[in-house]
Amino acid sequence: MIAEIGHFALIIALMLAVAQSMAPLYGAWRRNATLMALCSPLAWGQFLLLGVSFLCLTYLYVVSDFSVQNVFLNSHTQKPLLYKVSGVWGNHEGSILLWALILAFFGAAVAMFGRRLPQTFKARVLGVQALIGVGFLSFSLFTSNPFIRLNPAPLEGQGLNPLLQDPGLAFHPPMLYLGYVGLSIAFSFAIAALLEGRVNALWARWVRPWTLAAWCFLTAGIALGSWWAYYELGWGGWWFWDPVENASLMPWLAATALLHSAIVVEKRETLKSWTVLLAIVAFSLSLLGTFIVRSGVLNSVHAFASDPTRGVYILGFLFVVVGGSLVLYAVRASTLQAGGMFAAVSREGGLVWNNLFLAAATGTVLFGTLFPMLADAFGYKVSVAAPYFNAVFVPLMIPLLLVMAVGPFLAWKRGNIAALPGRIWPAVILLLVGLGLAIWWQGAAAPLEILGLATGIWLLASVLVELAGRINLFRTSLGGSMKRAVDLPRGAWGMSVAHAGMGLVVIGMAASISWEREVISLKYPGDSSTLGAYEITLQDVALKQGPNYRYHEGTFIVRRDGAVIATLYPEIRNYTDPVTQTTEAAIYPLISGDLYAVIAESGANNIPGEPKRWGVRLYHKPLIGWMWLGAFMMFVGGGLSLSDRRLRVGVAQKAKQAEASV
Repeated sequence: MIAEIGHFALIIALMLAVAQSMAPLYGAWRRNATLMALCSPLAWGQFLLLGVSFLCLTYLYVVSDFSVQNVFLNSHTQKPLLYKVSGVWGNHEGSILLWALILAFFGAAVAMFGRRLPQTFKARVLGVQALIGVGFLSFSLFTSNPFIRLNPAPLEGQGLNPLLQDPGLAFHPPMLYLGYVGLSIAFSFAIAALLEGRVNALWARWVRPWTLAAWCFLTAGIALGSWWAYYELGWGGWWFWDPVENASLMPWLAATALLHSAIVVEKRETLKSWTVLLAIVAFSLSLLGTFIVRSGVLNSVHAFASDPTRGVYILGFLFVVVGGSLVLYAVRASTLQAGGMFAAVSREGGLVWNNLFLAAATGTVLFGTLFPMLADAFGYKVSVAAPYFNAVFVPLMIPLLLVMAVGPFLAWKRGNIAALPGRIWPAVILLLVGLGLAIWWQGAAAPLEILGLATGIWLLASVLVELAGRINLFRTSLGGSMKRAVDLPRGAWGMSVAHAGMGLVVIGMAASISWEREVISLKYPGDSSTLGAYEITLQDVALKQGPNYRYHEGTFIVRRDGAVIATLYPEIRNYTDPVTQTTEAAIYPLISGDLYAVIAESGANNIPGEPKRWGVRLYHKPLIGWMWLGAFMMFVGGGLSLSDRRLRVGVAQKAKQAEASV
């Protein structure tokens, strides 16, 4: 009965989405206030019904109702409760339902927080949002129904992919979906603006909070996925340039460009058509990621569906949404008149350079991701891997970060480049000191890696110096500086925290790559290895029983200068439903870097009659933890900016004036 309730709620939600996609848009066209007023209750109704449907599916997973095909294929009675719940979105059908739920959530959020938007504009935004919802709800009901029954019901389920049975993967997909789907609001705002033929500073203020929220969730989702790959897959890396990883990176890059471009629109009412295009492109890249993951065109631990019918549907939907929006853009973009001017050397000029580098970087990742798929369609097998991305993506990031560091020192509209050295010289001193200390600590490295490290230190130093200038540090009393710090807008703090976080991310990446130490060997219990200043001994390997798996647990004793500082317990897990072997790395985090241990079966290398030997991988990764600390700071910085009253009160006041003039 619960499955039928969830299925029925999904059908009614589709009907409400159809009504929401037609009545408000028609009402906005005809200036019919009654029809336009329907957009908010329809958005709320759609969200509530999808919430009921999602809760029904979750209940079916928790109670292990294997009469539902989706539960049978992706769950098992022995799974811990956390992974029964995360199994709801750990499969194709459930993930599409979650996507539709989040899409409706953002629509309901606009209905609630957009009460002061002009009535016609709000109706168009929610109408476009509902059109997207119609596409995904139709996809769910007609090709990916999560409530299909099995008769007779099996006694046991097939279980969830063990690689997905991890806390990181329990929270990583919802975070990414909040980012992906959050960009749909920016898309809806862009299409509504094109329909009205009006983009101004007020529109930029409306779109920025929604884009910023999506950007925060995307940042968190990408960081969680990277952290999961680091400790779960056992190869010691955190990014593989997998197509599905790229599918999350591309909308993040576009959303970052959109955030900065919207600032220029707000300040000078220029770059209007470019900013609208970025809003379209950012969400289009989110839909492209959906196609890559669910079309069956690739095999990946991240990928879900392999049914070509689903792939054709998504491809058609992608063509309609992207093609239709670009046609509308081509027709209407010329009506978006440019506003104020600014000098090339100015804060706005820095933001334009920021957009150029981000757009170029997005293009390189898009080409490297799609080219093998296109080549395969014509019968050619082509691999585009890390060497390509490192050769074309990294060189674009270095000048971007340099501009990112200098931009906040420039004045709005017209900057004084002659005064720049006098403002940034402390950052240069900090750069030289920091780089010198790093080389003294770990030794020399390859020139490109040193350049990457220097770029990260330069960005972090510039943020600190710029923030010190804002609060008059060392130029007034400490109490006066503290008062200025407290009085700084949260948006200013958010920018500084996010930029500093980006600096830490770059430092962590560069240092861990430049000075990584690795030992790969076969070990008997009792054998030791030297890893830099550390001696690591394999003490024992024991067979143990987990909640729904058996595992070998290694015990490594870590010593420095003869003193024990840590014990590491890596695992080899063997699941039976489905039959899968996974690796659990053991990590001892230090401020200076991580100690990382992995154990593996040695197979044919064992000698009969002798103790068993084990494959051992040991790593020392300097400063790698700074990368995830930096990502967390970026998320916090975005949240601080999002909480700035100027993004809420100012919008409401101006929107009220605009509504009165319509």
